[in-house]
Formats: sequence, C-alpha cells, structure tokens
Amino acid sequence: MEEQQLASGKQENELFLGLELGMGKKLFYEKCWQMNNEGILTNGPSELSVEYQVQMPSSLSTKMRFYPKFQDEKIYAMPVDYIYEGWAPWNEELSAEKLRSDVLKLYEDWFGPGFIEVKSEDGNQLVFVKIDGNRRTRIFKKNISTVRVEIVDLPILKNLQANQK
Repeated sequence: MEEQQLASGKQENELFLGLELGMGKKLFYEKCWQMNNEGILTNGPSELSVEYQVQMPSSLSTKMRFYPKFQDEKIYAMPVDYIYEGWAPWNEELSAEKLRSDVLKLYEDWFGPGFIEVKSEDGNQLVFVKIDGNRRTRIFKKNISTVRVEIVDLPILKNLQANQK
C-alpha cells in the first residue's frame, strides 16, 4: 500500500485547523498565536504542546494536544495525543479503547474512509493506518489513558531514516 501510494505522486498535506505538512515554522507559530488570541487554542501541559478542545463524534469532552516535528524549518510530522477529560482507570466509558474508536471516526471524517487495522508482530498493539499519497496517518493506544495519532510526510521521513543509516 505504501509503495502504491508513494508512486501515485498524490500530495495530501492537510492536517487540521488549517495546519499542513510542509508549512513553515514561522507560519505555524503565527497561526497558533492567532487561534490562541481567538480562544481556539491554549498552551498544553508541557512546554512544547498546543491544546485544543476537539469536537469528537461521541460528543465526549476531549483534549487534543500536538506539536509538530520540523525538517528544514517545515512541518514533516505531527504527533497528536488525545485524552478524554475526566478519564479515570475505573471509568470504562472513558477507556483508551473507546477513545481509539472515537479518534478513528474523527479521522475518517477528516481524511475519509480507508483506514486498515494492523497488529504488531507480538499482537499486543493494534494500529489503524491510512496512506494518502505522501501522508501516512497512524492511530494507536499510547497508554492507559491516551491515544496517539502520528501523521507524517512519508517521502521526508524515509529520506531522514535513510540519512540516519
């Protein structure tokens, strides 16, 4: 699937909130600053994170936290963490498994259907993956309370990995 999508030459750079793969660092900061002033975004709990109160398909109150990775001053990857507000280990309604399903529906709304389910070799990790041209999106349970989405520009990631070897 990866080879086929990369060979298609299709460019999909859309992320969310008007942010895109390939966006310059300066423009990213300007857009986030503007959305912060409008009350859309706030500072996240760590130094390098942005927080957004995202509307989920389930309507459950959810925090979305993100901060991009840059290469040559441009966004090439966007790791995003999701957590239900009010999460507690004893609250099954707010489990990471239900959150993963909710996040999957959100990204199907944003990026369209076509996510495939992949299990890790040991069977312990379930990941939903979709590749649209250059953009790969992976959705998985990060820990007991959090779901991680990783969106990357595959050609840039592959180039970085090749240069590390």
